[in-house]
Amino acid sequence: MVTPGQTPHEDDDGDRELTVDELAARVGVTVRNLRAYSARGLLPPPRMVGRTGYYGREHVARLLLVREMLAEGYSLAMIERTLASAPATASSATLALHRALLAPWLPPEPETTTGAELAAKAGVPEDSALVDRLVDLGLVQRTEDGGLRVLDPALLTAGLQVVGLGVPPEDLIEAQTRVNQHVREIAQTYVGMFVRTGWQAFLDAGSPPEQLDALRDTVARLQPAAAQAVLAAFRTEMAAAVEGALETELSRLQGD
Repeated sequence: MVTPGQTPHEDDDGDRELTVDELAARVGVTVRNLRAYSARGLLPPPRMVGRTGYYGREHVARLLLVREMLAEGYSLAMIERTLASAPATASSATLALHRALLAPWLPPEPETTTGAELAAKAGVPEDSALVDRLVDLGLVQRTEDGGLRVLDPALLTAGLQVVGLGVPPEDLIEAQTRVNQHVREIAQTYVGMFVRTGWQAFLDAGSPPEQLDALRDTVARLQPAAAQAVLAAFRTEMAAAVEGALETELSRLQGD
């Protein structure tokens, strides 16, 4: 531990605390970019001694991962979402694994809009109560400037298509709320299956680094396979539901 007024320890260069300039030099980024990453929450706060911040190996690990993800084409917003749930003191290996397991499942890049623009796309009057329901659903967030941040643009686009078919937005939101509950259960089923099989096998083997690529490949391939299975099951159930509804409604029509 270093108390205020003491010089950070340098017994082990890997553990030596760094100033912002030293951290930038160590990782190969500019101080300006480093401060920008910190402002976005991509780095945990430094340890402050007076007005000077000191950074440790967890900061180095974070910055190396950010630099790597930027090189792979990730935007800062995507990196922010990927790292949001990662432990602040995670090692570089842990962060890399976290990124590999989570990134394939993240939705597309968030988009910004306004309540008026959203209402115009839906072809309905602007309604703050309707926006509140979208916020509760987790589809959008309100921004400090009064705008809206669409967290899953693909889901919003699909919803607007349904509204365009004449379904009232209120009914669609109610239906989507129920769908989300079912999808959450489906997701937990698949994740639980992976944890019990692939992940547990990785742990039982002692978490060997040489198996990381295979583990990442399994996760990357699980997403389309699970989506295909869910879609196939949905088609089957949708056909049965439509057939049942048609029989009921045609019987009512003939009865009239």
